[in-house]
Amino acid sequence: MTDKEQIIQLYKEMYTAMVKKDRAGLERVHDDSFVLVHMTGMRQPKEVYISSIMDCTLNYYSAEHEDMQVEVKDNTAVLVGRSRVTAAVFGGGKHTWRLQLRFQLVKKNGEWRFALASASTY
Repeated sequence: MTDKEQIIQLYKEMYTAMVKKDRAGLERVHDDSFVLVHMTGMRQPKEVYISSIMDCTLNYYSAEHEDMQVEVKDNTAVLVGRSRVTAAVFGGGKHTWRLQLRFQLVKKNGEWRFALASASTY
């Protein structure tokens, strides 16, 4: 499997783990340095982000992936993923968003991990 294919698979695994509230899966795909920058500018480090999924502050129901663009350079990469995501977040109602996540990834010990994500809509 190429680096690009591994990264696309990681993106899909991340969404599956978000929907299933699979803490171990989320821990595995995100580097310890991971930070999510929400559309509001709020920043959540890995543990806070994963805990927010586990306690239903961020409640994901489904994701339909529309586009994934990957650029790899040595042991770093950028993935821009566009997915239709159904979620209820921060106490709001259940909605479907056209969510774009721009990830920076790092490859450590032969494994790709998400290091930084910035969320927006498309």
